[in-house]
Amino acid sequence: MPVESGSSATARQVKQKRKAHTISIRRTNSTEQERVTSQREMLEGQDSKLPPSIRQTLLELFGQIEREFENLYIENIELRREIETLNDRLTAEGQTVDGGDLSKGQLKAKASHSTSQLSQKLKTTYKASTSKIVSSFKTTTSRAVCQLVKEYIGHRDGIWDVSVTRLQPVVLGTASADHTAMLWSIETGKCLLKYVGHAGSVNSIKFHPSEQVALTASGDQTAHIWRYIVQLPTPQPVIDTNQMSGEEEVDFSDKDEADGDAELPSESPTIRVPSTTLKSHQGVVIAADWLVGGKQVVTASWDRTANLYDVETSELVHSLTGHDQELTHCCTHPTQRLVVTSSRDTTFRLWDFRDPSIHSVNVFQGHTDTVTSAVFTVGDNVVSGSDDRTVKVWDLKNMRSPIATIRTDSAVNRISVSVSQRIIALPHDNRQVRLFDMSGVRLTRLPRSNRQGHRRMVCCTAWSEDNPTCNLFSCGFDRQAIGWNINIPALLQEK
Repeated sequence: MPVESGSSATARQVKQKRKAHTISIRRTNSTEQERVTSQREMLEGQDSKLPPSIRQTLLELFGQIEREFENLYIENIELRREIETLNDRLTAEGQTVDGGDLSKGQLKAKASHSTSQLSQKLKTTYKASTSKIVSSFKTTTSRAVCQLVKEYIGHRDGIWDVSVTRLQPVVLGTASADHTAMLWSIETGKCLLKYVGHAGSVNSIKFHPSEQVALTASGDQTAHIWRYIVQLPTPQPVIDTNQMSGEEEVDFSDKDEADGDAELPSESPTIRVPSTTLKSHQGVVIAADWLVGGKQVVTASWDRTANLYDVETSELVHSLTGHDQELTHCCTHPTQRLVVTSSRDTTFRLWDFRDPSIHSVNVFQGHTDTVTSAVFTVGDNVVSGSDDRTVKVWDLKNMRSPIATIRTDSAVNRISVSVSQRIIALPHDNRQVRLFDMSGVRLTRLPRSNRQGHRRMVCCTAWSEDNPTCNLFSCGFDRQAIGWNINIPALLQEK
């Protein structure tokens, strides 16, 4: 009668144990699924004060959580099986390698190394699974505090910049690569005025602090100042699409389609000639802004200089030199004669014009790639964003190192800071918009899906402090601007 060897007997016992364990798991999973199904049916049958839509969302979320943990449980069991198999193999090798036994220390070290690798794999799997669950809750929360209110569609190319007027009537301004700038009704989304005076891409738009005057910078190497007069339309009542005829339904869907190819209303006024043209740059003018008081403007160009102009005379007052590469942005302080310029040379510079006889400059170094924008806050801070995927908060009194650093997963474009709440809005290359506080704590990200949000790179954000309908705007290379309503008290309460 053949005698079974010890190694084969051990393998057979392990196989039988594994088979019995698998049967037990299947029975447990079947019983668990029946129990969960009965509990869900019981919950659905109970009376609840929650609205049906919220109740359904909760049920779907809990169902997703259940599936994620079930998958995690199954993966854990598989990993345990691998550990058992590895231990069995190591034990056999310890008895037969080269006809001699491995020492206890060698066997322990080898087993410890293999087990640590499996442990790391288990941790990685656990983090990946739980992150999906956490992201589900974050998405639901962001939708509660951040709501898309209006889309502004009409440009035929990407929108580089967005801005909001500082006086009544409050309108939205957009600057586009289609060589135009447009003014929009925030409430209705209707185009109120179109400026077509530039011969190149319109790269930025800023409004005068106390007059109905706009400042635009362009790829045609000029900056234009032009006056506007707009009349806000009367908000229209909500249309019941169920009572519309078939022809009207087609027209309605065409108007709401976010492809940017729709014709603008014929009644929208058009301005073709500026009141003032600023010419001194030898390259693309990438940005422009008003100094406090509105009597001077500053422009930033790819010719590596920033220029300070007198608005009344159109004369060049100062040419600000020092950057080693093209400028990407410029910004002025809301209450002081300070200017900050950013550049592809990985730095941004602070220019001080408070003393007419002394024009000091300070260089901020801390980024490792192009500084895409640097903006002032109401206090003594500057916030800079970069292609190195970081945002840094600086104290003007201490320029050596930032007081806070925000690390992200995508390049950061033209940022904006809420004046009253000091919340930073970050537009990203990866189509996301994220909100942080000044200490670098992430508050939320704006919801984005196939039905809402930007579908391409987000170029710029702008806050509107006093607007009850929309208090944050974003624009992108998908040819649309979006108005958002951010519930700031709820956002800060979650923090």
